[in-house]
Amino acid sequence: MATTAVKHHRSEGVQQAASGLTALGAVLLIMGGILDIVRGIMAVANDDVFLNTRNYTFQFDLTSWGWIHLAVGTVALVVGLGLVVVATWARVLGVGIAALAIVANFLDVPSYPFWSLTLIALYAFVIWALCVVERDREPS
Repeated sequence: MATTAVKHHRSEGVQQAASGLTALGAVLLIMGGILDIVRGIMAVANDDVFLNTRNYTFQFDLTSWGWIHLAVGTVALVVGLGLVVVATWARVLGVGIAALAIVANFLDVPSYPFWSLTLIALYAFVIWALCVVERDREPS
């Protein structure tokens, strides 16, 4: 009697999920980068749109924060574009730049609270999307 093995296409489903979540991470990282660039331009060009909070522990000049957000946003945009072309380096740097952006936005919450909290949530989804996918498995 011959036995037949049922072939499971699990690795195909895993690859589809991985590419979908990487694409989600790429799009969110690009969006977050663009929003941080816009925020940086706003702070450098006209810092009157931001709140002035007294007695804040991490108090910096708003123009300095503008340059920080401009730099973080630019790097996030470049890494997001690297994720679009499925570059290996972009996945690791994507998690790193998203974590750095979360810290930068957390420290800047008193200046623009709603925007900061929105970007923190967006970058948290980027980290989740890039970390939740399992490594590619060799078919057994």
